[in-house]
Amino acid sequence: MSAQPRPDVSAPGSAGWAESAPGGQAPEARLLTEAVTRLRRALRSSIRTDYPWETLPMAQVELLQVLGEHSPARISDLAARRRLAPSTVSGLIGQMISAGLVARDVDAADRRASVVTLTDAGREKLAAWTTAHERRIDAALGALDDDAREAIGNALPALFRLAENLGGEAGDATSER
Repeated sequence: MSAQPRPDVSAPGSAGWAESAPGGQAPEARLLTEAVTRLRRALRSSIRTDYPWETLPMAQVELLQVLGEHSPARISDLAARRRLAPSTVSGLIGQMISAGLVARDVDAADRRASVVTLTDAGREKLAAWTTAHERRIDAALGALDDDAREAIGNALPALFRLAENLGGEAGDATSER
């Protein structure tokens, strides 16, 4: 992976945060967008490098994560939670059924509808994926100095609130903490 130039991410109020951003957006928004994009890309890339057995597409991983927290679930509920079209989720679920990761059952509350549940294989795959990512992030955190690790730890509550403000499911995670 080629190294990209690191933007000036000095503390808010310093020159790095105060510089003007293109399109009139706040410099914090631009820097945070860049940081999140780089983190997601680096994590996806490193998991495939460090754990080549992992080939599950991210869209399927995200559905497994939702089902791990909210199972059983209807396709429409999964689509709403992931902000995807029901037809897209239905296609992904079909692939996951073929892979043995999820099962489709009749909804006990409405026999006309179906629900999706994780299979044991799906739970195992999700657990392995989560463990691999946590191990990878832990190693990366371990390479940082104490101040950087502390800053990241201190930023986590605000990042969860930010995700909630953006309409994500972070509210579910923070409400349980």
